Amino acid sequence: MTTPPLRLGRATIAAVAIGLPTAFLAPTGPSYADTAPPAAATDSSHDGRTLALGAPGLPETRTVTTLAPGLTRTSITRGAPDATLVWTAEVAIPSTSPDPDAPASALSDEATAKAVAVKLQNAGVTARVEHVQSPKLADSGGDLGYRVRAGAFQSKADGAATVDRIKAAGYAASVIYTGWDGDSETINKTRGPWKLEVLTIDPKKFKGELASGFGPDLQDRETTSQLAAAEGALAAVNGGFFVMDPKAGAPGDPAGTAVVGGKLLSEPVGDRPSLVINGKTNAAAIERLKWSGHVSSPGHGANIALDGLNRVPGLIRNCGGTGDSPTNLPLHDFTCTDPDETVAFTGEFGPSTPSGPGLEVVLDQHGTVTAVNSARGSAVPAGGTTVQATGTDVPRLKSMVTVGKRLDVESHLVNAVGRPARSNSDTSVINGGPLLVKGGAENITARRDGMVHTDDSNSFYYGWVHKRNPRTIVGIDAEGRTLLVTADGRQTTSLGLSIKEAADVARSLGMVDAINLDGGGSTTMIAGGRVVNTPSDATGQRPVGDAVLVLPRRKD
Repeated sequence: MTTPPLRLGRATIAAVAIGLPTAFLAPTGPSYADTAPPAAATDSSHDGRTLALGAPGLPETRTVTTLAPGLTRTSITRGAPDATLVWTAEVAIPSTSPDPDAPASALSDEATAKAVAVKLQNAGVTARVEHVQSPKLADSGGDLGYRVRAGAFQSKADGAATVDRIKAAGYAASVIYTGWDGDSETINKTRGPWKLEVLTIDPKKFKGELASGFGPDLQDRETTSQLAAAEGALAAVNGGFFVMDPKAGAPGDPAGTAVVGGKLLSEPVGDRPSLVINGKTNAAAIERLKWSGHVSSPGHGANIALDGLNRVPGLIRNCGGTGDSPTNLPLHDFTCTDPDETVAFTGEFGPSTPSGPGLEVVLDQHGTVTAVNSARGSAVPAGGTTVQATGTDVPRLKSMVTVGKRLDVESHLVNAVGRPARSNSDTSVINGGPLLVKGGAENITARRDGMVHTDDSNSFYYGWVHKRNPRTIVGIDAEGRTLLVTADGRQTTSLGLSIKEAADVARSLGMVDAINLDGGGSTTMIAGGRVVNTPSDATGQRPVGDAVLVLPRRKD
């Protein structure tokens, strides 16, 4: 039997209705798929391998806990507090751009950095200029520029007075920890500490299901704990990138590919890599996926290309679309715009589609047009679809539709060689990036996947790629096992990982293919019904868009 391609499907095919699970209202503990003991046994012995992280020869301990047959959790601590690491004040260097609104940056050219340091010294602040070299990656890294810092403090609070003096001299500044630097000169000398958690799912032994979940609807956010509890998951980690700011779209909406239950719910960002899971076999893979979609009216002879799925028209988070400004390429944590778009919605989006000027066509479960609304914002019929158009797409869509007639809405993913991506009703796809490891070798494609911004003095790259941050990593090892990893960061008790270190850790753990998932304050792991890492947000767990769930039994 031929497996069908991943697709939104014709409007005549009923959409999967997502209701509010009972467990979401009253969380219950996870159950087991077989006779696995609810109390896991712990083994504190070292398995002979250590992480390629920080200085060589650091102390490292691993505690392995069996959560279910074929599912283990490994807690790793590496290194120890390093007395050479201190807090310091980092100066925001004003832009030299002719644009008066250009923001300040942590980095600049050498002459500008030295000029800022001289002005600070004249104001009584002992400032220093540091050359920032970043590890070379597949398509980025190297010389990033120069930064200006002042002071060395034992605590963050101790740096407050220096920051005040810097501000009095006319510059912005913040106190940061030098242990979070990812500089080429020091990255392999740091002594830690680091704390990581690893979930290992062996598809040959695990009888449950590896899947993704987004909660009651796409346009709202829930914590990883809530998403895990809603499905009674044995374990979970946060998933892909998503919209946070209402100015960038609908908060919670995936900012990249999302497939749940074999149904395409969000389009890719360019050809960024994604985690693809076959829930029937628990086999996983890292793939670069693209998509295509269109709206057509039988007998009309015309069609309109879809710009997106289940997102606010005109706002393309992380970019990577078609006809968008300022770029059609992926551009991470940036919102591209396009005034002329056609976007399809399914019931998974939420109670109501985005409101605003434009046109919205409402289709029932058979793909028949039931309404043509002169403004956007309506409920999606059960099993049905709506299509919104803005700008110049409005008259084009309006000319194709007639109440009582059919309108076809189709969309599908294609793989790297242009063939339809295959799926089943248990297929999940979670967006990520950049690529970290391919075929067992480091292959970090930060530029290709949008983590290099132009005209910002490498400021975004410096903070997002170069520096150590909390990270969530997913990959597959040579035995076909899926590994889900969290690394705590933005703390003195766990430094986090640069993107280069994330790839090093992935390879150390035996991954032959791996990608970075959403990180920072989103990084969270759940095991046995509780949070087992330390999320970095001051408020605790961050509500996220979706999660990778390890379920105790298969949904079918």
